[in-house]
Amino acid sequence: MKKTLITLAVLAAATGVAQAQSSVVIYGTVDAGFVSERGGVKGNVNKLDSGVASASRLGFKGTEDLGSGLSALFLLESGFSVDNGQQDVAGTLFNRQAYVGLSSKTTGTLTLGRQYTPWYNTLSKVADPFAAGYAGSAKNLFPSNTRTSNTVLYTSPNFNGFDGDVAYTFGEQAESNKIGRKIGASVGYSNGPLNARLAYNNTSNDTATTEAGSGRNWLAAANYDFAVVKAYVAYGANKGANSAIHNNADRFAYSLTQASAAPSIDSNNILVGATVPVGPAGTVMASFIRTNDKTAANADADQWALGYSYALSKRTSTYASYAKIKNKNNAGYTVGNNSYAGTGDKAFNVGVRHSF
Repeated sequence: MKKTLITLAVLAAATGVAQAQSSVVIYGTVDAGFVSERGGVKGNVNKLDSGVASASRLGFKGTEDLGSGLSALFLLESGFSVDNGQQDVAGTLFNRQAYVGLSSKTTGTLTLGRQYTPWYNTLSKVADPFAAGYAGSAKNLFPSNTRTSNTVLYTSPNFNGFDGDVAYTFGEQAESNKIGRKIGASVGYSNGPLNARLAYNNTSNDTATTEAGSGRNWLAAANYDFAVVKAYVAYGANKGANSAIHNNADRFAYSLTQASAAPSIDSNNILVGATVPVGPAGTVMASFIRTNDKTAANADADQWALGYSYALSKRTSTYASYAKIKNKNNAGYTVGNNSYAGTGDKAFNVGVRHSF
């Protein structure tokens, strides 16, 4: 009997240690706002949108300490629309992110599954003062290359402020390994007020019958915190088919009588912006973006954006933002937000965001 009690005590202690070394967290964001769009081909639109500042989501993430500085990790994240309660992509479950991997303190992290690209992390976390959200989202004019399925991603440890990552997306087609293949990478430096990063993304255009090259994107971005203002600057270069945002010219009045410009195969983007703290809880956001189409169509576009966010608490904030795009030579870029592309060349939104 005594031996049995000792054995049970040891097992209970071991179980307690295992539980202490593992953790699972439920998290999420609930974001909804009023959106007013102007300039679309079908007229003005007033609506309630979900995910204006940040996409609404419900997620599960966990880690397990395997010892010797090694741990296992996973993340499952599903997107939904607050305005109607539906999944934001019908027929999917964890459409935003779904991956599992191993992480070492000395050699880095390897994850497998559906996840953000190095390009998008650079655009949203380093380049854009609107963090790819609100009416001023850089995704309105910059290629987004947001996330990919069937992806292997390696992220290095931080070495005196430097780190890097590389991603490979399998096309999983029997005809050719190039069909649907994507390759991405980035390298950055972060130390004190400075955060700088260079990213690359390559999307194969090959099909089962045609070798069509690839769309190639470069992005250099940096921000610097001067305390009274945080300054942002970014430059992107895009080459090849499917390297730039597809114009939405059919949404504008002139497209009823004129042919819309084709998506550019040679363009660049420039962004300058800033965030300014106002009092203990407010933040002003502003940016200017220029897209230069270097093809004969010369379908350029400029975007001006201004926004304000006020933190009611650590988890809850309210916001308002406005952006206007000036399209040139039948370009048809639209003012959207974090979750939707939008329908017009100008938009105003006001809403509330809660994270848990």
